Amino acid sequence: MASLGYAITVKNLTKKYGDEVAVDNISFDVKRGEIFGFIGPNGAGKTTTIRILTTLIPPLSGEAEVLGYNIREDADEIRCRIGYVQQQLSFEYYMTVKDNLDSYGLLWGVTNQQRKQRLKFLVDIFGLTDILNKKALELSLGQRKRLQVAREFMHDMELLFLDEPAVGLDPIVKRALLDFIREKVKKDGITVFFTTHIMSEAEYLCDRIAIIDKGKILACGATDELKKKFDAETVLELVIQEKDENIAKLLESVPNVNNAMLSTDGKSIRISVKDPYSQTPKILNALLNEGYHVAELHVKEPTLEDVFIRAVKRGIKK
Repeated sequence: MASLGYAITVKNLTKKYGDEVAVDNISFDVKRGEIFGFIGPNGAGKTTTIRILTTLIPPLSGEAEVLGYNIREDADEIRCRIGYVQQQLSFEYYMTVKDNLDSYGLLWGVTNQQRKQRLKFLVDIFGLTDILNKKALELSLGQRKRLQVAREFMHDMELLFLDEPAVGLDPIVKRALLDFIREKVKKDGITVFFTTHIMSEAEYLCDRIAIIDKGKILACGATDELKKKFDAETVLELVIQEKDENIAKLLESVPNVNNAMLSTDGKSIRISVKDPYSQTPKILNALLNEGYHVAELHVKEPTLEDVFIRAVKRGIKK
């Protein structure tokens, strides 16, 4: 099943817990050197998929290879080549932040000089300088999460699994983490498998994305491809000086305008359009010709969240 140029290949993977199907016959590939997003709501099957690919649990059926190694037969080969940041916290609670980082690097065979260099770099990136000599037990939840993520970068890897790594991080540290991951991929050529239920994180970071819900993959591709596939449309929001319930009907008469929705105060309206650049002049002319005055115009581009909602509603496979 091995495919040249792919870090992960998955074919018809299924996992059950009792009668509950956690992963339902999924297939996908992850290219080497890309950031692959695996997005879906809590309970969609994201963590189960990661635990299978990191050889922590076996699948019920199906096949998968990680870095060219079979998950059933080559667990040791896979584990020594990957990094994995789990959702649940995992570090030594009675050791300091510094000792947690240093000892983890030591376990992976990182030299003394390299450990010092990486520790200094990571505590700065993840804002751990002021708590370096505190025991992990004394840290806040957010600080523990920063330690958890930073620790994994103490060693080298070919493939990094990140399971909801930004949960509990403040916006500044979260953005620093996402930028650091992107730079790590660019500089070292590693592959990243990134799970999240926060669509904006995936849209900001990932090269390609798979949408999973109830154990099934609904779609897979680059963000722009998914937006086209699910006909995600731009939304125009107009603020009209005049209050008139007939505005929505007027705008829906303009070709290619969908879902004109008037606000409760009757003065603003949201319109879905496929091509705002050609449609906006037509919309404004239609309003001006009827004597309406547009005070404000806002353009909201379709987001990955819009795509996800449409994908789940349709419930189709890629």
